[in-house]
Amino acid sequence: MGKIPKGLSDKDMLDGYVEEATMEAQFMAAEAADEKKRREKIFGKQQNSLSMSGLDDETLDKLGRKLLELKMELFGEGIKNYTLKVKREDMNIIITPVIKGNRK
Repeated sequence: MGKIPKGLSDKDMLDGYVEEATMEAQFMAAEAADEKKRREKIFGKQQNSLSMSGLDDETLDKLGRKLLELKMELFGEGIKNYTLKVKREDMNIIITPVIKGNRK
């Protein structure tokens, strides 16, 4: 056992110390990573704009499912090149696909 030097600052005393992650911290980090992957899969990487909208997780999930249904229906009809037009009419938000160019 070595001699402990006196007069060290807190920073100097903890220099080189690495705290081991607890099992709880590891599980929480894994859950956060899974949630991030799930959201990126549904909404893409630019999720911030939707998360800033104030929608709860359940509503975001429903919106994601409906958009996926629309995408699959368009794909089934051979429509691959489109954008989504979003507009507001009174108390309704309307999302409409706008087809670009030729159907493939």
